[in-house]
Amino acid sequence: MEELIEEYSRGYTMIENSIRDLSEEELRFKPGKDKWSIHQIIIHITDSELVANHRMKKVLSEPEPLLPAPDQDAWASSLIYEQLDREQYLLLFKMLRFSMLPIIHNLTTEQLKRVAVYQDGARFTFKDLLDFRVEHIRGHLDQIERVKKAFREEHRIK
Repeated sequence: MEELIEEYSRGYTMIENSIRDLSEEELRFKPGKDKWSIHQIIIHITDSELVANHRMKKVLSEPEPLLPAPDQDAWASSLIYEQLDREQYLLLFKMLRFSMLPIIHNLTTEQLKRVAVYQDGARFTFKDLLDFRVEHIRGHLDQIERVKKAFREEHRIK
């Protein structure tokens, strides 16, 4: 559990390190028609974290709450991610993560086992949700690396 919490606490730093020194052109590059730019990925990560914080707090404070499941693609297109301020969103992500840490550090074994239900009937414990937050960042860090690689290949940068 300590390793999980430690990696959760490093999420912001890991993202920041992955995009440090990238040009605006690299951050805005889309590797395909239906693919997200790194800029869009950052906005998505923060929106996802906002929803996740709400979910985690519901699990800890309500008996078997029903958790919302927003449509991430609809959010990306409807909220015009390309026009949103990436720096503000990174700061919001940082604040969301750090605001949850005192709660997470003080969880009891019983709280880790608390259950929530998704609209499709799937059931998840608080620990499952925390695991997913860590995996979510890992997945998007891999995605960011793929976009960076595609940019270098398209622009023949080594």
